[in-house]
Amino acid sequence: MGRAAAWRRPFIFLVLLLPLCSAVDVTYDHRALVIDGARRVLISGSIHYPRSTPEIWAGLIDNAKNGGLDVVETYIFWNLHEPVRNQYDFEGRKDVVTFVKTVAEAGLYVHLRIGPYVCAEWNYGGFPLWLHFIPGIKFRTDNEPFKREMQRFTAKIVDMMQQEKLYASQGGPIILSQIENEYGNIDAAYGSAAKPYINWAASMATSLDTGVPWVMCQQSDAPDPIINTCNGFYCDSFTPNSDKKPKMWTENWSGWFLSFGGRAPYRPVEDLAFAVARFFQRGGTFQNYYMYHGGTNFGRTSGGPFIATSYDYDAPIDEYGIIRQPKWGHLRDLHKAIKLCEAALVATDPTNTSLGPNLEAHVYRAGSGVCAAFLANIGTQSDATVTFNGKSYHLPAWSVSILPDCRNVVFNTAQINSQATHLEMRYLTSNSQDSDQPIDSSKASQSDWSFAVEPVGISKSNAFTRSGLLEQINTTADVSDYLWYSIRIDIKGDEQFLSNGTQSNLHVESLGHVVHAFVNGKLSGSGMGNSGNAKVTLEKPITLVQGKNKIDLLSATVGLQNYGAFFDLWGAGITGPVKLKGQDGTKDLSSDEWTYQIGLKGEELALYDGSKDSSQWVSQPTLPKGQPLIWYKTNFDAPEGNDPIAIDFNWNGKGEAWVNGQSIGRYWPTYISSRNGCATSCNYKGTYNSDKCLKNVGKPSQLMYHVPRSFIQPGSNTLVLFEEMGGDPTKNSFATRQTGSLCAHVSESHPSPIDAWISSQTEVERLGPVLHLECPYPNQVISSIKFASFGTPHGSCGRYNHGNCESDSALAVVQQACIGAKSCGIGVSTKMFGDPCRGITKSLAVEAACS
Repeated sequence: MGRAAAWRRPFIFLVLLLPLCSAVDVTYDHRALVIDGARRVLISGSIHYPRSTPEIWAGLIDNAKNGGLDVVETYIFWNLHEPVRNQYDFEGRKDVVTFVKTVAEAGLYVHLRIGPYVCAEWNYGGFPLWLHFIPGIKFRTDNEPFKREMQRFTAKIVDMMQQEKLYASQGGPIILSQIENEYGNIDAAYGSAAKPYINWAASMATSLDTGVPWVMCQQSDAPDPIINTCNGFYCDSFTPNSDKKPKMWTENWSGWFLSFGGRAPYRPVEDLAFAVARFFQRGGTFQNYYMYHGGTNFGRTSGGPFIATSYDYDAPIDEYGIIRQPKWGHLRDLHKAIKLCEAALVATDPTNTSLGPNLEAHVYRAGSGVCAAFLANIGTQSDATVTFNGKSYHLPAWSVSILPDCRNVVFNTAQINSQATHLEMRYLTSNSQDSDQPIDSSKASQSDWSFAVEPVGISKSNAFTRSGLLEQINTTADVSDYLWYSIRIDIKGDEQFLSNGTQSNLHVESLGHVVHAFVNGKLSGSGMGNSGNAKVTLEKPITLVQGKNKIDLLSATVGLQNYGAFFDLWGAGITGPVKLKGQDGTKDLSSDEWTYQIGLKGEELALYDGSKDSSQWVSQPTLPKGQPLIWYKTNFDAPEGNDPIAIDFNWNGKGEAWVNGQSIGRYWPTYISSRNGCATSCNYKGTYNSDKCLKNVGKPSQLMYHVPRSFIQPGSNTLVLFEEMGGDPTKNSFATRQTGSLCAHVSESHPSPIDAWISSQTEVERLGPVLHLECPYPNQVISSIKFASFGTPHGSCGRYNHGNCESDSALAVVQQACIGAKSCGIGVSTKMFGDPCRGITKSLAVEAACS
């Protein structure tokens, strides 16, 4: 078989990845997972079914497949499916069986990460709160009550999948399962009980007889036959604990999560591609992006605490389900290049050769002359020119070049040929804070708002009294974010904790996460923690009156702890002390008798479902604004079209929002991120960490909140807000997520387009780079060229500028090639545009619009 045919062979697997109908044997050896006797190179991506909606699952999965993925990876969320012990819910966004079947219908495999501890920035790490109250239980250790419940739920999930014949051993798509999750990061804290627990978990999982391998991530002592895997920003140096196990990467973090009060992290695609290429260069054969689509933390599902509602994660598919370019496209091209090397990668271990300081070549050679090579420049400062196999190669700093024939470069991680897109929020109502945004108020309208006042303090019949301060999670079982602590005090006027007869300082210490203090029904002050320290210390001057006084403290959680040893015992709420402090003395109220109320009166009345009990809502005389503890309701018309929808909550304080009774999550635009770390760009060269590349500095951590189209019905819809801190809901704005521009910037020194290599039927020729543009939606064509320059253009999508060197024909050439077409490709060479400046490497930059 000729070399070109050998290169095409790996792509036959994509054709064979159809929904399975007969049993498939899945095993492994030291090089790879082995599927029906063939070693496989597999590219995977995490998509969590409850962080999107069933209506868009198929589109997300199709975009994953088109991006070059073979596998979709998802956690199973125990608290989502069993909110009450032995009462299960697998409907709607929780329908994991339908999700797995949807993946199968697309022709992809599934990695089912059962856990059942998942972390995932998910509330309580995925554990249901009722688990905490089982007598004698200790989480994630050699504890019989915990192991009994963990086994019961794990077996429940496995049985569900087996009943639907979804394991590969039954002809289904599931080729891997995971038990436990990152336990090796914290197992030392559990002492001598950790190893027996891990051995038990492994034995329990394998006894369920799924017919597919099980993995444990971040567990270097995972017992056979469990495969131990790596999680992190880089896993090229990872080595499995046995030479009989393949090198697998279960979480390659495509970005990082967002916290309320935090700056928004992002990861440059050049670095992400570098990490992936290095992993395969150094022997890896299974890699998963965490996340490939992050989605949204609807309702009260976010953990942390302080994890934001958006779980975008700077993933290749954004929170709204739109492909993020150039990240998606550059990784797609990387996957194609890696697949070109598959025959060599699975056949043998690589040989490593130094090409100079920070310069490496890894070569895979197999029978029949199959050869693939990876050339890496792991230095961060300087590009390099190296000699390999008698040829000269240019290696940009912090990059890997892939040579599927050990001769010709088809991809370099630092050189992006993929188009970029400029995404924008197009406001549909005229209340937008950004007057530069397009306005079309005819598409969405809001009627007059109505409101309901949430009572301060105790208002429910099931309130109760206890001596001392109660920890919040043990008290509420997390049925609500809120717990009221109320106390009454008689004042004579001569108390030592008073100054000037009526003045005192109220001192409150809490495990978090937010505390509001009301004195005689009026807000006196608020305090909040942060993602680094949830503890709150509130000290405010207050005025008391002669006679009876009422102090009401409202403690609010913002997602429960999801990570760390013994995270279930960390606690929340006002654990004290609570004191009144004056010039001459202090009164400690911590041990006094307090009255407690779990949750809000409005929650008990189900005010979030605006269709119920309209008698609670009033609209006269004046809508209160800027006041805490107000419920708001309005109606709005369904925005036209199919573009994703969001609400701008910039004018609100903190709270939760519901559309037609479905929670779109917590909002908190008044929590402004630090102004430190501001940069207009981020240098991808060098080791990445979650604080390296940040945006939204000095701004609300999250401003726009996703409203899935499936939450909205034709005609009139209801929006309900509970405003905890005070705001003006009438200024909220609806917007749609749209693609503003398509862009691409390709140098004449870039590698040839991979598709040309794949489609060649003979010995592959050296082809020049091609700039490619394609409209993202069906029935769209390229309608205009906003910018085109061949020479030395600079800038980024939406902000390109001409350089000192420029061809006069660039705009006309691009217009002729692209206007009226859904997609177009333009060769980036002086043959196409002439040579405006000899001796200089030139590039082509184009910005286009589709309609």
